[in-house]
Amino acid sequence: MDFQSIALPSELRYLANAGANIESFLIYPKQILKKINSYLRGVKLNNMILTIDVGNTRIKGAVFENDTLIEQFHTEPRAMQNAIESILLKYPNASDLVVANVGNFDKNDFLAFSNRIAIHFVSHSDTFPFLNAYATPNTLGIDRMVLAAGATLRYPNKNRLIIDAGTCVTYDFISQDDVYLGGAISPGLRLRYQSLHNFTAALPLLDSECPDYFIGNSTANSIHSGVVNGLAHEIDGFIEEYQSRYPNFIIILTGGDAEFLAKRLKNTIFANSNFLLESLNQTFQYKIKND
Repeated sequence: MDFQSIALPSELRYLANAGANIESFLIYPKQILKKINSYLRGVKLNNMILTIDVGNTRIKGAVFENDTLIEQFHTEPRAMQNAIESILLKYPNASDLVVANVGNFDKNDFLAFSNRIAIHFVSHSDTFPFLNAYATPNTLGIDRMVLAAGATLRYPNKNRLIIDAGTCVTYDFISQDDVYLGGAISPGLRLRYQSLHNFTAALPLLDSECPDYFIGNSTANSIHSGVVNGLAHEIDGFIEEYQSRYPNFIIILTGGDAEFLAKRLKNTIFANSNFLLESLNQTFQYKIKND
């Protein structure tokens, strides 16, 4: 690689002026090589990155240029490859595809694109910006780890609670000292509606509806009040419990039902339905800089 074509920082310019290449750098001290590698990683980060979140019910994706989200999409599993193909045709300069897979999706469906873009599957062995104090770290969902990483990087020196309202509602807590302590998992909105229908003889299956009442005056209204108000009270209860124990506190609400639930909560939160996709991008950039 010819470093004459790269705008090197001043501390490395003398090496480039000498016509140095990678092989000749081997004679220099390790600290200089470390600076060179760090700089080259920075050059790589100027490329476009495609992030994909494979959830339990749907697949979401986004294209980033550095920290800027320039396009997002969602697709059904059967149409995933067509969606990626369309994105790669639209953004031929995309250099890396970063995948968080918590669904039952075959990795080979992503690896089919490996001749066109570098594929990265987030795993427990990756570098994360927090200490994982979970008692069973290898069972911690990759999506929860990515959310924790995003919160750690975006909101430094704070206690953080990330609430991901999707198929399940997950609560993840990272201390201001960047230690992941754990959290909780409970059924999401859709699971609550489905369980009432599937495990009773007479209750209907309803679509989500935001009630403007607390006392339901019909079976349907009672279900909506129980499911939606019940989950809102649960979330508020968790938040208040954490706030009573930890000062300097920030709450991030994300997931497919984030916007639906945000207006039902009485606590101050940051609602961002794209936080996982954004965190995937940040986690990947962190890994490049620190590996």
